[in-house]
Amino acid sequence: MGEFPLDREAAGAVVSDAMMVRGVSALGVRVLLALEAAGEFGRLAARTGRVLFRPRLPLREILRQFESIAVRSIPIVAVTAIFTGMVLALQTAYALTRFGAKPYVGSIVGLAIVRELGPVLAALMVGGRVGAGITAEIGSMRVTEQIDAIRAMGADPVQKLVLPRVVAASLALPLLTVIANVVGVFGGMLIADVQYGISPHFYLQTVLQAVNVNDFLSGVSKTFVFGWLIAMVGCHAGLRTEGGTAGVGQATTRAVVAASICVLVADFFLTKLLMIL
Repeated sequence: MGEFPLDREAAGAVVSDAMMVRGVSALGVRVLLALEAAGEFGRLAARTGRVLFRPRLPLREILRQFESIAVRSIPIVAVTAIFTGMVLALQTAYALTRFGAKPYVGSIVGLAIVRELGPVLAALMVGGRVGAGITAEIGSMRVTEQIDAIRAMGADPVQKLVLPRVVAASLALPLLTVIANVVGVFGGMLIADVQYGISPHFYLQTVLQAVNVNDFLSGVSKTFVFGWLIAMVGCHAGLRTEGGTAGVGQATTRAVVAASICVLVADFFLTKLLMIL
């Protein structure tokens, strides 16, 4: 009878050790899968860079993808930018009123939109729309074995599917960012004029005084990397899709989340680099 509690303690210790081992094993599996995915992403990026210098680029497909990414993303980017500029001007003017600096709301709104909010919000909106579309399209081709058919015909899926989307996204996002900057500043000007009585002329004058060419180029230059990341993440997730239509949905969700995180992380490091330069 006296040994029974010891047996229960020993059994509890065994169960606890087993749970710890399973937890460590599950963590190890996740780390290995993440490293495998990172390696595949690196190989895909290298292959895409190599096929870029091959003769006979798929220009028609690049133009088609550019139209799909750039032109069709203008409405969502414009709506996001104008309301961002409006709410930023609203909050900024409210705060500056306490210090008697309300007329200079244009300086803060212009710098914030041109340097950060315009590029990042445009990238996040495009990442949600375009990243999901790329993953769903290529993932559907993957599960229906169309990609295997492309290989069987002697063509390179990277050149036919990945390269046009990467090039188009890398070129489209800077143009969308310029639109977002202009629309965002206009939205701030609208609120400054209607609600706070700041004339559009004075508002634009303060924006032009605060924002210089380096600020503009600093924001736009980052979007080339953002566009590359969005397209590469979408293509990579699509090419790794498994499990039929359910797998396509899961891959699309993962691609949107991964693209958004990559944009935010890249924004921090690119901003630090541009400040050093």
